[in-house]
Amino acid sequence: MLTANPKRARLFHDKSLAKEDTYEPFLRLLLKGNWFIKEKSCKILALTVSARPKTQNGVVANGVASNSKTKLTTIDAVLRGLVEWLCTQLKKPSHPSRGIPTAINCLAALLKEPVVRSSFVQADGVKLLIPLICPASTQQSIQLLYETCLCVWLLTYYEPAIEYLATFRALPRLVDVVRSSTKEKVVRVVVLTFRNLLSKGTCGAQMVDLGLPQIIQSLKAQAWSDEDLLEALNQLEDGLKDNIKKLSSFDKYKQEVLLGHLDWSPMHKDPLFWRDNITCFEENDFQILRVLITIVDSSNDPRPLAVACFDISQFIQHHPAGRVIVNDLKAKERVMKLMNHESAEVTRNALLCIQRLFLGAKYASFLQEWS
Repeated sequence: MLTANPKRARLFHDKSLAKEDTYEPFLRLLLKGNWFIKEKSCKILALTVSARPKTQNGVVANGVASNSKTKLTTIDAVLRGLVEWLCTQLKKPSHPSRGIPTAINCLAALLKEPVVRSSFVQADGVKLLIPLICPASTQQSIQLLYETCLCVWLLTYYEPAIEYLATFRALPRLVDVVRSSTKEKVVRVVVLTFRNLLSKGTCGAQMVDLGLPQIIQSLKAQAWSDEDLLEALNQLEDGLKDNIKKLSSFDKYKQEVLLGHLDWSPMHKDPLFWRDNITCFEENDFQILRVLITIVDSSNDPRPLAVACFDISQFIQHHPAGRVIVNDLKAKERVMKLMNHESAEVTRNALLCIQRLFLGAKYASFLQEWS
């Protein structure tokens, strides 16, 4: 009855039922009975809770306020019981194939309410959503992905939830989804999520690091029918451009390296850049240096190869332990392979890097002039 017309859920809140406890039977059935009964009870509760009437002073349940002294089940107890049950289904589903999809479907309806967002975060539910954010192929998995992303989007309207989304690394997963998805409704809800997160903490900088500006350009080139999606893409593109402008010189350099788009931008040959930012290379266990070495090892493009070799040589020159660190990361063998590269630009910078590795910083100024 409710599936055919969800608006019928309002009938549960008719004044003639004011003295009836319409929630309690379904809450009780969530905890016992077979899966069919649990699933239907959950969906009935989600629909009836969402359809409850609003008053000027807040929300009422069955015509009775949650601070009432009557024995009717209060809306607070209903929502608390529902959220607990949904989180349990996400952790240990009662049904192998239907438990998680049912929980996500109901959450997508309930998280529209601020009080449910708060309860869900307090129940440590955010981390349970993260593993479900992954590219999907079948119709069933696409629907689950869409509803999961819808839950995440709704949570971006609740500040404490945003901290959890950042902690549990939701952004990289969302970027993977939007990069590979062709389903318009999935792309739309993820883009709207990015738009909400753009100004929150370091989310904007993370999006830039993850290569989202290039993905947005690619998405804009596709034929979408949804005008809201097109508008959101334009807003997100503008917001990301503003973020890039605000980035420090090292942030820009880091973005260039992580995206593999190395070129002879001014900072590479600016001694001040290397002197002022050399300690930044120590972040995340020398992540940027490791990426440079990976580029040396795997890129087929002469320009990034040449720039990566040059940058490694700059690191050797400016970092007190540069030679030792680069040797420990097994860079020497990889750079030496480029000594016979067909590009003169690559061989010249590979030679400079090897000379610095062997000779050390003592001859750095001479080699800098030579290069």
